[in-house]
Amino acid sequence: MQFLVKAFNLILYQPLFNALVLLYVYLPGHDFGVSIIFLTVLIRLILYPLMAQSISSQKTLAELQPRIQEIQQKYRQDKEKQARAMMELYKKEKINPLGGLLPLLIQLPILIALYQLFWKGLQPEAMVLLYGFVPNPGVINPNFLGIIKNLAVPSLGLAVLAGILQFFQSKMMMPKSQKLARSDKTAQFSDMIQKQMLYFFPIFTVFILWRFPAAIGLYWVVTSLFSILQQHLILKPPKESKLPTGQAKYAQSK
Repeated sequence: MQFLVKAFNLILYQPLFNALVLLYVYLPGHDFGVSIIFLTVLIRLILYPLMAQSISSQKTLAELQPRIQEIQQKYRQDKEKQARAMMELYKKEKINPLGGLLPLLIQLPILIALYQLFWKGLQPEAMVLLYGFVPNPGVINPNFLGIIKNLAVPSLGLAVLAGILQFFQSKMMMPKSQKLARSDKTAQFSDMIQKQMLYFFPIFTVFILWRFPAAIGLYWVVTSLFSILQQHLILKPPKESKLPTGQAKYAQSK
């Protein structure tokens, strides 16, 4: 267990701590909140390819929901055949149904490291963890643009904002609602669960962040904004090429 703690500190906690202090020292204004925003964007840029793959996988799964529901309805009395048919569908479409979990599993240790960093990493005695090339800033002022005086304590406003953004982020990933037959109990139940999760996760986010340092809330807000932008870029339909009228008629004639 001690080995895991040391590995966690060496691989994750200390690099994040040094990156944050480095940003705090060299960014104009020495604003701790702005440093968190830059660090968050840096983390998301590193994770961008992995998150893009996850979003594409979730998009494909959402588009396959009608076919998945058909399989569930067709083999509702035979779970073995249902599972086999589902695996054949996933294999045919070349998707991993668990692909969306990997980014969450990767982000969880990052959140834990950031929680420890914002909770106890701002103390002067923590500066012994700085690398040799990182200047010691002495005492860090944990403010954000003069709006939030102390990012080391909880902020209800940031928690609520994070919950709202979490709602829109989840809403973007939901498949378009379809009219379901009254007899299709499985599809109706699945649709009901999806709608409940749409509201549960934002509320849960607010409840959790309300008790955490405001710095975690700020990280969550920036992460959600980045995710919404990334989802928009990946999920938006491709633009149709617009040809001049003469060229369009010629293309049609061909």
